[in-house]
Formats: sequence, structure tokens, C-alpha cells
Amino acid sequence: MKLKISSLKKLVTDSMAIDLGTASTIIAVKGRGVVLDEPSLIAVNEITEEIVAFGQEAADMSGREGRDITVKAPLIGGVVADFERTKKMLAYFVKKAKTGGSNLSLQAVMSMVSDVTHVEQRALLHAAEEAGIGKVFMMEEGLAAAFGAGVLPNDKRASAIIDIGAGTTNIAIVAKGSVVHSTSERFGSNEINDVLATHLRRHRGLQVGAETTELLKTTFASAYLPDDIGKTTEVRGRDVTTGSPAAVEITTGEVYPIVESIVRRIAQTAKDTLTELRPEVAADIYDRGVILTGGGALLDGVDQYIRSFINLPVGISEEPRYATVNGLVKMFDDPKLLEKVTRNELGVLQNAEIPFEA
Repeated sequence: MKLKISSLKKLVTDSMAIDLGTASTIIAVKGRGVVLDEPSLIAVNEITEEIVAFGQEAADMSGREGRDITVKAPLIGGVVADFERTKKMLAYFVKKAKTGGSNLSLQAVMSMVSDVTHVEQRALLHAAEEAGIGKVFMMEEGLAAAFGAGVLPNDKRASAIIDIGAGTTNIAIVAKGSVVHSTSERFGSNEINDVLATHLRRHRGLQVGAETTELLKTTFASAYLPDDIGKTTEVRGRDVTTGSPAAVEITTGEVYPIVESIVRRIAQTAKDTLTELRPEVAADIYDRGVILTGGGALLDGVDQYIRSFINLPVGISEEPRYATVNGLVKMFDDPKLLEKVTRNELGVLQNAEIPFEA
């Protein structure tokens, strides 16, 4: 009897969907939903080069690190910037997401940006294999986000998805379960944090950390001109001139044009992409409008702004941050579709050199 159980175990797999993003790594397991949602960060001891914390634990240290500790993001613009550390971070997250630390053989489907190079894709695949995943499928982020936002794989009419991540913006036009047109830009909602920090430093003489700009973006900033432009909030940080702790009052009217400059870039990319479509596809999008997914879709007023810019209906998917991972995990319900939509050009990829970093 024991023998039978152990041989059965070999047949059982943990099917995992991994959205390895610039800002967050989100993992869902078939039948269990989202099991992990943590920042894509590591804390490194600069003297020993050892990783001392991953994910949320590393994020909690950010801006308040010990003397020899630096918090780093091993992914930039949705791709692997530091291979060795991405591999270790992914292995940590996968282990954490496994069913009660089980030794079930793993298969995973991962998302990737549409303009990923063979070298970048190979690095992602290799990192997943090193993390103990037996079989890895890779799928375009835009397509995964479309399925996660409720687009049906057998729908012959086209749908448009704008996936606004932290480091990338993907625009995908999807019909009949495949991408008919896509654009990927290596910028996203993180740009808003950067321009806010730059503005505060240059014009208000205040140096602020990542946590402060993120809070400012999510609780105070708006992509649409606010009714009350005089509304203020206090921002605390370090005085650029004296180095002392300091605070400044800023208004929504001051923040709005800074945020608008980035949202305009995203909207312009969408507008340009929509001018490149075939007439039938354009007709479908005119009828249906556009769906926003990704963490950037949570920015206040972003849907209104893009709607007025592209002059089409714009809606936000349910749980926009989880659209991609929910779309990926759906693939396990339909193995034929999984084979059809994933890109595993391993023959080509095996020969791509991986950028190993010390």
C-alpha cells in the first residue's frame, strides 16, 4: 500500500502561476488562489554580499537599513537585472508558496513582457528551473492580464488591455485567445514616484524616501485635475541644505501636473497603439473600449484621464493587481490552451547566453 501512495505522489503537481514583477512578485496556486504577494526586493549585506532578507521583510528595512545593509530590486523594467539574486529571490518565494512546504513536483506558468529578448527570457526560465520548478511555461503579460480581466479565450472579437505595472506598461490587443497586436514600454507607475521625489528635492528642498513617495502617490496624487487644488498634505523627510529632519506642505494642485506628465506618456502610447490596428479590430475596440489592469490602474482618476485622452470607454478590471496572475492560473484548467498560448522556444533559448553577475 505504501508503494502505491508514493507513486501516486509523483503524479501530483503543484501548479503555480508566477507574476514576477518589478515592484511585486505575486504567486497563485491552482485551487488555492493567490498565496503570495510580496515586494520584489532583497536586503544585501554589502560586506559579506549575503542576502539577509527577501520580500516584505526586505521592504520593511528599506530606507531604515542598518549600516552595512542595502535594499535592492533585482528586476528592472520587468526583466532580470541581477541574475544570481533574482534566482535566489524566486527560489525563496516559490518555497514559501508551496503547499505546506511539500515536495510535490512543480509546474509553473510565468508572465513576461512582450518585447522580452531571448537572453532575458532564458534568464527568467533558468531562474525558475533553479528555483526547483520542473516544467516552466512562459506567457505574454498582456494576454495573461486579458484572461485575468475576464476576456474569454474563444472570443473572436478583439479586446484591448492596458496593463500598467511598476516598471512596464503593456498594451495588448487580444482576439481568439492570442495577441494580435502589442506594445511594451519599459516605464510604469514607478516613474511617478521618481518625478515626485525629484520635484520635492529640486523645488522644495526636501529629500524623501521610497515609502513616502509611494504613500503620496497612492493616497494623495490624482491623474485627473482635482476639484479642490488647494488641499494640502504634509511631507516629511530631510532638508537638502542643512541635512536636518524637515517637513513641507504640498497641495494637490502642485502634485497633479507632475503625475499627469507620466500618465500622459502612458495614454499617448495607448493612443499610438490604437492607430496601428486593422479596421475590423479597430471596430471591435470602438464598441468595447479598453480594460485597465496592473497596480497602476489603482491610481486615482487614471481611467478618467485615459478615457478623455483616447476618446473611448475605459474600465478597470476587478482586482487589477491580480489580473495577470489570475489569467496565468486559469491556463491550468485548459492544457491545450496552455500549450497554444505559451512561448517556450527552448531550442533557440538554450543557445542564448545568460548574463551571470557576481
